[in-house]
Amino acid sequence: MPGSPLTRRRNPHRSQAWSFSGMDYGSSRPRSHLVAKVLVAASLTALCMFILRQSSTSTTDLFAHRQEGVMHVLVTGGAGFIGSHATLRLLADGHRVTIVDNLSRGNMGAVHALEEIANPGMLQFINADLGDRKAVDEIFKKNAIDAVMHFAAVAYVGESVAEPLRYYHNITSNTLTVVEAMTAHNVKKLIYSSTCATYGEPTKMPIVEETEQVPINPYGKAKKMAEDIIKDYTKASSDLAVVILRYFNVIGSDPLGRLGEAPRPELRHMGRISGACFDAALGHIPELKVMGTDYDTKDGTCIRDYIHVTDLVDAHVKALAHASEGTVKVYNVGTGVGVSVKEFVEACKAATGVNVSVSYLERRPGDYAEVYSNPSKIFRELGWKARHTNLTKSLSVAWKWKMAHPNGYGDARSNS
Repeated sequence: MPGSPLTRRRNPHRSQAWSFSGMDYGSSRPRSHLVAKVLVAASLTALCMFILRQSSTSTTDLFAHRQEGVMHVLVTGGAGFIGSHATLRLLADGHRVTIVDNLSRGNMGAVHALEEIANPGMLQFINADLGDRKAVDEIFKKNAIDAVMHFAAVAYVGESVAEPLRYYHNITSNTLTVVEAMTAHNVKKLIYSSTCATYGEPTKMPIVEETEQVPINPYGKAKKMAEDIIKDYTKASSDLAVVILRYFNVIGSDPLGRLGEAPRPELRHMGRISGACFDAALGHIPELKVMGTDYDTKDGTCIRDYIHVTDLVDAHVKALAHASEGTVKVYNVGTGVGVSVKEFVEACKAATGVNVSVSYLERRPGDYAEVYSNPSKIFRELGWKARHTNLTKSLSVAWKWKMAHPNGYGDARSNS
């Protein structure tokens, strides 16, 4: 039949060749074609594998060797809320970044978002636990690290009271491991993420860097111990350049909507007040729980200093640029303004447009009544000042990201 597949496949010359004394003389031609095709395919496969190996090797080499004009920063906890925003800024500034995170509190969705933004050869993610000394040593051994931003830590006050040993292992012991690895592999710059919880309950506000550190919960105590380890080692090793940033309550999200805060569902009850307010506004939880209304403050609720994550990251970048050999600089990072929990709740209602239900409960163990900073030292020495100080506006930006990602990074809506 004209046009049928069988007709199109027939070859009259091949039929003639098959008729010679039963000998398949004509088959030598297609066989030679087949051999040629196999050789070409094998060659192309080998070439592709070679190119892929070269590409993989060259990418690995970018992290394994120093590059002039490019700082390679190891960001521990880079899959977390603050660490991911720090990575975003470092990439924007042209730095190469290695994220180390065991994802116990971090979010792989944040890493994927960063990978979409990063230029080739500028970002790598390593799933590792800082409690594994051998793994940490291998990371420093295989990567040409220039500086470390150490964010990785469990960071819930109530949980630290219930599980103190976990906090001393995760914060204090793991910091010791990082410092030892830095020493072994000649890495000289460290920006350490500390907390206002190391101050405890000072008798005088605002808090300055010289305020006595008397932490009242295992989280603050573990952080202070880590600070002491760093300070003592720097005294003994004059070539380490360290900046310790003690920051206050972190809020907000990337102003361009690329990253946000997305704690795991099982951790929501321990998370930041902004996340709890958003969850109540979305209906994930029935109400917002405020712990304690009988503190000696203007309205009976705790007073805190709320710092935008973008401002906090800017402080880390400035600290990285100003870290000087043989010194440990300590700075408070806050707005210098104290806001009560009740005031925060009203700002959150305004930002979301939802009149969330609020229940007022007894105090949470380990909390302190009032804490806010005097950030004049960091302004004077590093030129840093908080810029995102309108609480309602900061929460509105974070709410926009949350609305676009109601279930975290795994559920991005089209309006994101």
